[in-house]
Parts: sequence; C-alpha cells; structure tokens
Amino acid sequence: MSKDRIKQLIEGRIRSDGLFETGIEGVKLFRSTEAVPCAPVVYEPSVIAIVSGSKEAALDGTRYIYDDSRYLCCPISMPIEAGTPKASKENPLYGVYISLDPRLMTELTVEMANVGSVGFAKKQQTESRGIGLAEWDTGFADALLRLLELDRDPVDLAVLAGVRIRELYFAILKGGAGHFARQSFGVGNAITRSIAHISANLAEPFSIDDLADKAGMSRAVFHRKFKAATTMSPGQFAKSMRLNHAALKIAGGMTVSEAAMDVGYISPSQFSREFKRMFDKSPRQWGNLPHTSAMLN
Repeated sequence: MSKDRIKQLIEGRIRSDGLFETGIEGVKLFRSTEAVPCAPVVYEPSVIAIVSGSKEAALDGTRYIYDDSRYLCCPISMPIEAGTPKASKENPLYGVYISLDPRLMTELTVEMANVGSVGFAKKQQTESRGIGLAEWDTGFADALLRLLELDRDPVDLAVLAGVRIRELYFAILKGGAGHFARQSFGVGNAITRSIAHISANLAEPFSIDDLADKAGMSRAVFHRKFKAATTMSPGQFAKSMRLNHAALKIAGGMTVSEAAMDVGYISPSQFSREFKRMFDKSPRQWGNLPHTSAMLN
C-alpha cells in the first residue's frame, strides 16, 4: 500500500525531530515526538499529509484534526493555531509538507476547467473557508509516493521532479480537496490576489476601498467575499497575520519591539494590548515561554 511505503521512506530518512528538506523543491519531511499545544503560526499555500500520529489546527473556533486518513489543504496564506498535542516517543508524528506553487496550481485549474463538465463549473461557485481536510485517496497516495521515491536517484530527480509535482498537484485538484482548492487557484480570483497582497505587505497600511476597487467589486461585496474565503474581515485578517508573525518572531528570539516594528506596529502599547487580547499573554510573557520546533509550522 502506497501510504505504508511512504511511512517507511520517511522513517528511513529522518532520525530526529524537526522539519527536513528533501531533494525536491517545496517538499519537506517531518517528525515530532513531543506533545505541543496549539499556538499561533502562519500557513502558506500548502498541503500537509500525516502518515503516523495526528496533528491539529484551529481557525475561527473550528478544530481540524488530521492523521493518516485525512490531509490538510491550505490554498491561501492563513494565520491559524497549530500543534502536535498527541505526539510522543511512543506515538511519533511523521508527515510530509508540500508547498503549493500558485502559478502551477492556477495553470492546472484552468486546464481542468477547460475540459470540465458543466457540473464542475457549478461546483466552483461554492465559497472556501481558509483551510480544509480531504480524505487520502488512491490517486493522492500513489502520486505522493512516486514523488518521494525520486529522492533516491539524482538522475530521476533531475528529470522527473517537475512531472511528479504536477501529477501530485493534479491529484489534489481532482481529489477530496479539489473543489476547495480550485476556488482559490481559479483564474481571475481577485480575493486570492488581495490575500496575497496583504500577506506580502504586512508592515504597510492598506485601504479596503483600494483593494475592492482593484478587485472590481463594491466595498460590501469585497468584504463579504473576503470573509467567506478566510472567515475574517480584511482588517481582522491583517491583524491576525501581523500578530501571528510577531509571535513566531518573538518565539525565535527577536525582541518584542523589533517584532512589533517588523510587522508594522508603530505604537508599542497598541501592539502589547492587541497581542494580549489575541493570545491571552503579553508579548514578554510569550517570549519567556519555552518554544519548540515540534510545532512544525
């Protein structure tokens, strides 16, 4: 079975906790043997597949628990909470992180739409909700195994990596996460472009009216579609992204003032107030907590 073989490959390649590069761009393997409660992280467009143990993510009060039966798909940059609350030495967490290239995902989505049925076009109209789970299916498992097996031979890797990534992306778009992912990567998705703009310019102020105008929507329609895609208003999304990024920077050793300025806060008191309101701890209290890479953000 492909899933069992994937687990064997991962176990054979990593011997310690952490996130490890493969020879394939955008594909990483990870292991965790330490229970870590959910904490703020930022997920970039990606798929995370677990082959042993379980992982947890939380968004807007909804918990997403995924294991070797379901993988997580995050087609847009999202500020969430994530952790490994059940990992242990007796029950280690093993998995694969696959970064999603927006250009290639959009290309495949357009190709699928061009040859798709009327039913496919109708399904595309359903709104997404930031992150979602999909059942492992044979197409996804087989494509992921073929991709990971390339790492054993440098010639295969050099020649076939692009083809196998494309095959895996196609399996994602065709499988349980497909209709959810296609909403984000469909051509002309103005909301996805707005999300990407906010995420890439966190330290800069932005105007909702300007974003709505560029998206070709009224402010009210833009606000409604943005919230449907992310569960948050544009302002709430930007604040969550800034504070989650700041929390990660502080956990990584950056000073509170540096982290605040780095994500666009001019007033230290405002930053501390909003940080404590969101995470129930002051930035300094957060910085004094023990942090671990087992979160695998």
